[in-house]
Amino acid sequence: MLFLDPLNQTAKVSRDEILKCRDLRKTFGDLVAVDNVTFTIEAGETYGLLGPNGAGKTTTISMIAGILERDSGEVLISGRPLSTPSKRQIGYVPQDLALYPDLSARENLRFFARLYGLRRAEARPRIDEVLGVVGLTDRADDAVKEYSGGMKRRLNIGVGLLHRPPLLILDEPTAGVDPQSRNAILESVAALAGAGVAVLYTTHYMEEAERLCDRIGIIDLGKIRAEGTRRELVGLVGELDRISLTAEGAQAVPALEALPEVRKASGHDGHVEVMVEDARKSLPRVLAAATDAGVVVRAVEVHEPNLESVFLHLTGKALRD
Repeated sequence: MLFLDPLNQTAKVSRDEILKCRDLRKTFGDLVAVDNVTFTIEAGETYGLLGPNGAGKTTTISMIAGILERDSGEVLISGRPLSTPSKRQIGYVPQDLALYPDLSARENLRFFARLYGLRRAEARPRIDEVLGVVGLTDRADDAVKEYSGGMKRRLNIGVGLLHRPPLLILDEPTAGVDPQSRNAILESVAALAGAGVAVLYTTHYMEEAERLCDRIGIIDLGKIRAEGTRRELVGLVGELDRISLTAEGAQAVPALEALPEVRKASGHDGHVEVMVEDARKSLPRVLAAATDAGVVVRAVEVHEPNLESVFLHLTGKALRD
């Protein structure tokens, strides 16, 4: 499968394994901060580490980026052990802003481009591209100290993109920003993954993981408790999706219960409740069966179990405890 990279304007092949972590472990005295963490990320994939503050997310990615020495375990970047050359394939965006407030966005990017070793002729158009990706072209020459928190976060991401890394590591990139800025950041991250960048995304916001991530690792007390797609993780809990129909509906119940994907159906007070394993897949057949039974459906709502219930099931506590 081919992706067209909007940052580089070159086609690249997805589904190469960009990051492989195996049995990462880190202790601080008697505290085991990261306990044998293992996962992989492919090109074009967004992998989320979801867990509460203190779960081991930042420690894990600090070892992957080579900022923190690991006690044991292995990190491979594009099949090569983590080293100074392979670190150049990583774009790391920390929680703390790494920007110079008195400089403009363009000046900040120009400075970091030099640190990355980009030649001036290469850096100039690249900076313009990055400003466009993070949505700061119109404010490129304003001092960063005049930016909102969300704009600073976006510029921070831009710094990590300058050298076109195949792996981008984002540590809680929406922490402390307003909803509008958060949405802009999430859209930027989704676009990068769509362009073939492998993204490692840490968050304690369930809705961000559900929106962005192809696969999610639920981490708590330094351990990966479970890993998979949202649907696979929800399957661990055994909860069913619920389709709610507003309709003149009791006569639809027998027809709906006859569908193989329907586990249970009930009707009362102009509403029909249908329990299924996969609501998005089942919805067309449910609506067709209701219509064939002579029911006029006036409204539809789909309720899916979320990652909060999965986390509670796996750890015995709420995500933000």
